[in-house]
Amino acid sequence: MKVQQIKEASELALEDWGTASLPGNEAVRVSGKRYAIPGNEAVDTGVFECSPGAYRRVVKQAEVMHLLSGSGSFTPDGQPTVHFRGGDTLFFEANTEGLWQVDETMRKIYVIL
Repeated sequence: MKVQQIKEASELALEDWGTASLPGNEAVRVSGKRYAIPGNEAVDTGVFECSPGAYRRVVKQAEVMHLLSGSGSFTPDGQPTVHFRGGDTLFFEANTEGLWQVDETMRKIYVIL
């Protein structure tokens, strides 16, 4: 099928993906659901959610995300902090490292290239 649809992404049941954390901080709960793009399986796309807390970004590829809900900030290493909330779209260059600070549970649609 040429067009894939994620229906009601803000209400979609997600799979438990474990935790992420920084030393000395409470673990952040992470969940999601991946979707394959036939013929382009190298592209990782889906829905992601995490509970409030702080953790380091570990994705090395470029990423586009649209925040469905939540709020917080991302501070790229050596760069100013970017604040976000539901409705915002963020673009990450490849090799962007930094610190996530999630204040309210964040749910997003993502595409990792």
